[in-house]
Amino acid sequence: MADPLLNTLESIVTNATPLVIAAIGETITERAGIVNLALDGSIVLSAMTGFVAAYSLNTALTGGGMAVATATMLAIPVGVLVAMLVGALIALLIAVASIELNQDQVAIGFVLTLLGVDLAVFLGTNYARIPGPQALPIVFPVLSQIPVAGDIFFKQSGFTYLSYALIFGAWYYLFQTRRGLALRAVGERPEAAFARGVSVNRLRYLYAGLGGALVGLAGAAYSLNIKAGWTTPPNMQGDGWIALAIVIFGGWHPFRVVLGAYLFAGLRALASVIQRTPGIEINIMVLNAVPWVLMIVTLLLVSSGAIERALLLLPRGAQKWARNILRSDPPAALGTRFDPERGS
Repeated sequence: MADPLLNTLESIVTNATPLVIAAIGETITERAGIVNLALDGSIVLSAMTGFVAAYSLNTALTGGGMAVATATMLAIPVGVLVAMLVGALIALLIAVASIELNQDQVAIGFVLTLLGVDLAVFLGTNYARIPGPQALPIVFPVLSQIPVAGDIFFKQSGFTYLSYALIFGAWYYLFQTRRGLALRAVGERPEAAFARGVSVNRLRYLYAGLGGALVGLAGAAYSLNIKAGWTTPPNMQGDGWIALAIVIFGGWHPFRVVLGAYLFAGLRALASVIQRTPGIEINIMVLNAVPWVLMIVTLLLVSSGAIERALLLLPRGAQKWARNILRSDPPAALGTRFDPERGS
């Protein structure tokens, strides 16, 4: 395999990492019945706060005489923790507004995403374009020697390796454990879950916070790894909306969500390759718009039922198999409020 192609495939995995983490986090939150529409603002604000926390600690440690490598190893986990706390806080604000104040989750999330972006730009002005700590690739001695796959998947940063664990961990938890069954019941049939002794709102708070923390982790993956540092306007702005679309595209299933994230990152990489290829003259705005347009078309096909109708053309035996793969029904109680006093 040619080196340019290998490098492109490696970059796809790297650049898909924040989308994978954010989409897995939102999948968990929405499976519990909470819609976190503040994803974009949450990612941006988490990226800024995570970078500022890591940069400030790194500067203090190196100023005190500590080696740069050691200071970076200590600063990055602190930045990640701060970013995760910010993401969890935003998601919990939506949960509180819905559960305690009976407010619309979508409206609150939309307001918070605008607020998050504006706060990040305002508070991060003094830190824009300042070099800071960056998570470096970690090479696995054995796995990295696997032909092709080793170079693509096992010469990545800790953020990417964590995304691998999240993919399989989320799938196992959701579909292979009793707690995962309770989580899905809260998002599908909260009344039935409550009748079986499940504390519906407590679980919604728990999984809203957990999913929000993963969204914050995605923000840290941007500012502490992929495009280390902070810029205004934020270079990751808009990716939160893409993560939301990927969750719908993936049918709220971790494996299909990851496929959507890698597909979108691949389309971005393809646009970049075309832009650099001599002899191919396509407007850069058109190239950058292609992934977004394809995602919108996919969502329209899913929401219109066109995919379901197309499946009817398949042999009966293949229809069930295809539906399991392409299932895109949202959790039945998504975005609804549950009143434990009324049991509904």
